[in-house]
This record gives sequence, structure tokens and C-alpha cells, in this order.
Amino acid sequence: PAPLLQPAELKTLLGQPGVRVLDIRADKDYAAGHVPGAVNTPYGKYRGPKENPGQLPAEAALTQLLQAAGVDRDTHVVVVHAGSDHTDFGAAARVYWTLKVGGLTRLSILDGGSKAWQAAGGALETAAPQVAPSQFSYRYDQEQVVTSEELAAAVKAGNAPLLVDARPPKFFAGETRTDAAARYGTLPGAKSFDNAQFFPQGGTTLKPASELKALVAQSGAAAAPAVSFCNTGHWAATNWFVMSEIAGNKAVKLYPSSVVEWSQSELPMDNQPSRLSALVQDAKRALDK
Repeated sequence: PAPLLQPAELKTLLGQPGVRVLDIRADKDYAAGHVPGAVNTPYGKYRGPKENPGQLPAEAALTQLLQAAGVDRDTHVVVVHAGSDHTDFGAAARVYWTLKVGGLTRLSILDGGSKAWQAAGGALETAAPQVAPSQFSYRYDQEQVVTSEELAAAVKAGNAPLLVDARPPKFFAGETRTDAAARYGTLPGAKSFDNAQFFPQGGTTLKPASELKALVAQSGAAAAPAVSFCNTGHWAATNWFVMSEIAGNKAVKLYPSSVVEWSQSELPMDNQPSRLSALVQDAKRALDK
């Protein structure tokens, strides 16, 4: 199946055997109306704890979640996000990646999510479907999951792959940080490539494939081994999805724990402000709140 589906394409798949729509919105949004037959698996279930949100959940937890959703190894899973802004796509891409590194191969994302479905006149239902549980057992493919330890070793040895920072430029430049990150800055030698570039200004659906491929070529990740990262492996999942699934570079990997975990360890960072600058920025961030 195509990694990206339009609402009309999803419409033709509904009700077919072997197709499962996973709605990753909060349960209250799901209950207010969802794609017919969709099962609710909220995005938070695919995430780590507050202090390290990008951390992978336990295999047993994902096994339980996917069994209850009736997902099997050969199920065609279509991931539906809210579609209220481009960041929602990152959630869908992170879920898609999580399923892929767990051994699922028939995967798609609904471009534009629930909002696009409704705009296209797609039907909604409010009742949750009765689903027969599966026997699926979730196991990570360790080859596809980049860890802080292996990346730190590659950086130290000077043979790290291309490191692509998916965050807005201010994060890359060390001018702001997310709350869970212990320090400002980016990974050593990283290149900035904001995930928002893959969407039209203010848009929630990806740009046409030809434009996406041209952007990936600009990023330097068209064919080279690369690691996509951000703060918590969310924006980075968008970059990974476009580079790997749309542009076809299977040598791109995602670093799920990203800058939050990296910054909490004593690992080197680029674009780190002076201690005084960091204190000033912290004070400013506190005021902005």
C-alpha cells in the first residue's frame, strides 16, 4: 500500500478485510466522531514518560495495545491524526515508524488526517467498533532504532552519519529549548532541516511528492545514511517519513529519544550558549509562560 493515502483512497478501503484504521487522537475527540470502523489508540500510548517523551514504550505495552486493536502482522494499518496543524502529522509519522520497527509492513497515513476526511465529505460514526483481538506480538527491530549510546560512540569516533535536526531553527541555534531538555543546542555536526518545510505555509497536508523529493535532496539525505532527530522524536518522525517512505532512502533512521535524552547525559553539543546566556534564556522562557 501507498505510505500516504488521500481521503478518497481511504474511502475505497473501508470495510475491506485486513484493513484497520487507527485513530490516534485523544479519546474524547474520537468519541465525538471518527472514520467508520476506526479503533482509538491515543498517541500518548506510543510515547515515553514525561521526563523522556521520545523513549520507546515497553514491547509488552505495545503488544497489548495492538492486540486489543485487532492488528496482526499482515494487517494494512491506516493511521489517522487530528490534522489541525502540521505537527499532528509528526504524531502519525511517529506511530507509523513505531509500527514499522515492530515488524508491520502494510502501513499508510491519511494525509491531512481527520480534518481532511471531514472536508472531503467522509462519513463519521461515534460508536467504537467491536474488534476481535489479535495474537500479534510486538518486538522492536533493534537495527532500526538509534540509541544514544551508539550515536555517541559514532560521534566520538568521527564516523557519525548525516545528523538532521528536524526542529525549528531557534532550537538548532541554541536560542530556545523544550522543558525536558537539560541543555540548549544541537547534536555535534548536525544539519538543520525544519520539518515544517515539507508542508505548505499553514498547511496540514504534505507538499506534492516531486517537491518533497527535491527538498530531501537539498537536505543531503537523498541517498546517504542519515539519522533524523528533534527534541522527542516527533518532528523527526516527519523528516524520517518523507526521507525514507516518500523519497525512498532506506538508510535514514530515527533517533527516538533525541535531544531530550542526549542533553540529559554528559554528551557534547553544538551551538551551546554560554552559561550566562543560558540563564538569561531560561528567565525569558519562564516569563513567556
